[in-house]
Amino acid sequence: MKAAVIVFPGSNCDRDLAVALEKAGADVEMVWHKDTALPKGIDLVAVPGGFSFGDYLRCGAIAANSPICGELKAHVERGGYALGICNGFQVLTETGLLPGALRRNAGLKYICKPIELQVEAAGTAYTSGYEAGQVITVPIAHHDGNYYVDEAKLAELRAEGRIAFSYVNNPNGSVADIAGVVSRNRRVLGMMPHPERMAEPSHGGTDGKAMFTSLMSQMALA
Repeated sequence: MKAAVIVFPGSNCDRDLAVALEKAGADVEMVWHKDTALPKGIDLVAVPGGFSFGDYLRCGAIAANSPICGELKAHVERGGYALGICNGFQVLTETGLLPGALRRNAGLKYICKPIELQVEAAGTAYTSGYEAGQVITVPIAHHDGNYYVDEAKLAELRAEGRIAFSYVNNPNGSVADIAGVVSRNRRVLGMMPHPERMAEPSHGGTDGKAMFTSLMSQMALA
């Protein structure tokens, strides 16, 4: 499987994400935000965490208008896979590829610590390595991770089983404790926590590893 990791000015988790994907078996290429085309044969586009363009305007808003994001949207429209983590989740909402918005944390403070997540939707390519209801530990590191959708969209996400992860103890005020959501076709995932930072024993735990290994196996079957 071939994956592209998009790099913006201010990205700081791009290498971590590339390493996690490579260890899961992916052939990874780094793609600069000013590029106007993705490498040929890409199966997955990954948008990493960090502080793209210094988080000016709204987090992810400038990055979402970078030249490569036109190709990201075209890739998704063709049925391709896309993964956005932390700032990457913000970019995916700003491009309209995922619903909702990420607002300032309810406590108005930057939060960086391991937290517990509950797996809500185990039937996606990203979560098939977990069981529904399973609790895993994954780090967070964000200032604007307070996920918001209105009541109608929340009801839609619930009815369609598109809430991928929820917080066991909500750290940021996200509506319905939501930590991650998927697209209607379940090929696009956005989440605020960082599974790539909990994918090797040296990280202090491996609860994030199953996301990458299950993704690679499910993509191979697609």
